[in-house]
Amino acid sequence: MNTYLPFSKPTIDEATIDAVGEVLRSGWITSGPKVTEFEKRLSDYFGGRPVRTFNSGTCTMEIALRIAGIGEGDEVITTPISWVATANVILEVGATPVFADIDPVTRNIDLDKVEAAITPATRAIIPVYLAGKPVDMDRLYAIAAKHKLRVIEDAAQAIGSTWKGKPIGSFGDFVSFSFQANKNITTSEGGCLVLNNEAEARLAEKYRLQGVTRSGWDGIDVDVLGGKYNMTDIAAAIGLGQFAKLDAITAQRRKLAKHYFKTLGKDFEKQTGAQLPPQDFESTNWHLFQIVLPERITRADFMAKMKEHNIGVGYHYAPIHLFTLYRALGFREGMFPVSERVGKQIVSLPMFYAMDERDVERTCEAMREVLGVAV
Repeated sequence: MNTYLPFSKPTIDEATIDAVGEVLRSGWITSGPKVTEFEKRLSDYFGGRPVRTFNSGTCTMEIALRIAGIGEGDEVITTPISWVATANVILEVGATPVFADIDPVTRNIDLDKVEAAITPATRAIIPVYLAGKPVDMDRLYAIAAKHKLRVIEDAAQAIGSTWKGKPIGSFGDFVSFSFQANKNITTSEGGCLVLNNEAEARLAEKYRLQGVTRSGWDGIDVDVLGGKYNMTDIAAAIGLGQFAKLDAITAQRRKLAKHYFKTLGKDFEKQTGAQLPPQDFESTNWHLFQIVLPERITRADFMAKMKEHNIGVGYHYAPIHLFTLYRALGFREGMFPVSERVGKQIVSLPMFYAMDERDVERTCEAMREVLGVAV
């Protein structure tokens, strides 16, 4: 039998492993010179905008909300199809999550639904770039400007993605990225927040380390309620090694995505009833290659049968509004029908830098067999 093919797998080269070893031997393993260097590299990539790194891509969004002054009595609009962290951070700051259904083709938040959901209490929008595909950025920011809203971009999956040739993060308002283990580049766990100015960056530094401000050798003050969210030099050393390969990683993922479409063929959707993602090879970094399964097969059955072929399949994501926590807030079935349909049947096929075209072909062959379609 073929070896197991996971849906995602990080690639850490020997130079990066050696760099981590150097940090460990240095005796300085928490936030230090490697974090500073990583932030500088990221800032350069994002056109010189201030960037601060953190120990997750979740706290980045919470801190952005806090910097924006959003809290009790405020509403924040987001999508039901994301990792639950996207909505949880709204609750963490005491605000109210408001969901808008998704577009059935892109699976990103439907901007028509966003505009319809705006009320006098709305203060911000958190769009999610599912699988690395940006929303229509021009329209997003036109809506935000019209209604005087802040935007916290959940670009967790979108490092290397672009809009009209400009990297996501090089423009806009707050932009949050994740470097969790299955992201296109990783620090094992971690994230970064792109900010608008140095005043916001200084406030982000306070929020990530207990609200502390230091001056001189022994001066210390605390004027905001912060947490413990700093990135370590160990993680930053991994990030520096990964970031150096970002362009190659993005190019390889786009190559693999093209091969998925080529191997499946133009009649795959008609033959199977499944829905493929949009063929975007300009802006999307192809963090995930996702299909929506036909109703005639359950996701659990599909995943189990693919596992019999020694192929891993991911599940991204369950509709947030149907979790117990959110049902208690009044959400229920039928409120966001597109999200519920997609969330019930969406799967993520293997997609990572170290894959090759034979892995894609093997996945497609197994998928055709599972869906009952002749190769």
